[in-house]
Amino acid sequence: MFASLTLLHKSPSYPQAIADLLQHHSIATSARQLSQRLEACAWQWQWQTQAQPSSEFVNALNEILAEDRADGMADAVLYCAEQAPAMKLAVFDMDSTLIQAEVMDQLAFAAGIGEQISAITASAMRGEIDFQQSFKRRLGLLKGFDCGHLQDIYEAIELMPGAERLMTNLVKQGVHTVILSGGFSFFADQFATRLGMQEAHSNPLEQVDGKLTGDISVPILDAERKLELLTEIRQQHGWQVEQSIAVGDGANDLPMLGAAGLGVAFHAKPLVIEQAPHHVSHFGLDSLLYVLGLSDDELVD
Repeated sequence: MFASLTLLHKSPSYPQAIADLLQHHSIATSARQLSQRLEACAWQWQWQTQAQPSSEFVNALNEILAEDRADGMADAVLYCAEQAPAMKLAVFDMDSTLIQAEVMDQLAFAAGIGEQISAITASAMRGEIDFQQSFKRRLGLLKGFDCGHLQDIYEAIELMPGAERLMTNLVKQGVHTVILSGGFSFFADQFATRLGMQEAHSNPLEQVDGKLTGDISVPILDAERKLELLTEIRQQHGWQVEQSIAVGDGANDLPMLGAAGLGVAFHAKPLVIEQAPHHVSHFGLDSLLYVLGLSDDELVD
């Protein structure tokens, strides 16, 4: 079995404590410094093992990192699989993952009902209410919204830091990149094109006479559908589970995070961090390139 530990840290001199921990547990590793960037110094240790790392090792690692994680200084991803990551498929949530916004909230603020809809959005992302129910309630409140404002809203939304560098390098590595979003196609399709991604799946915005109807006539792309699409795309191309990575921030992303070879909760809510296989909370999206074992020497900016 292949194992790796990737450390992301804002201090270039930090990893000695990790090296000492590995030595203490008699784990023979090869170590590489993948990046010396000021915003994310990255190291990775790799080793072969017969079993998953012990709970004693994981607890000790978490104890070492606890203070720096709390201060926003460090993240670590401990990955175990039959083989080293050789990704062919990468799927991403859109809102608050690829972009620095929840699109539904942006529409709501433009319509003057921002606080009302933001509260429903936050509750759904924390897993407190059903996503489909929350989606229908929020969309219904947007009935009559002038679609002439949609492009202006799209142009005002900023990409998540590191998104462009991540996608450029995934494409360079031959990875098939996909948006799986519970948001809207008007936005997902444009962001996918902008980032050079191969596919985007999301929800259509229905309109009549240039106004939102507040309804949706097709099945809502929810957590279950994200999982189905991940599986369908992977099987269609003949890729193994271990060759897929899924990234998202909300409760409705958990099924696809659990089903991918590498599932990463990105800047996620506490409930999602607790349940996701892995999480990165303090660095940009391009830090995932280091988790995949790529170094700055192999990457383009």
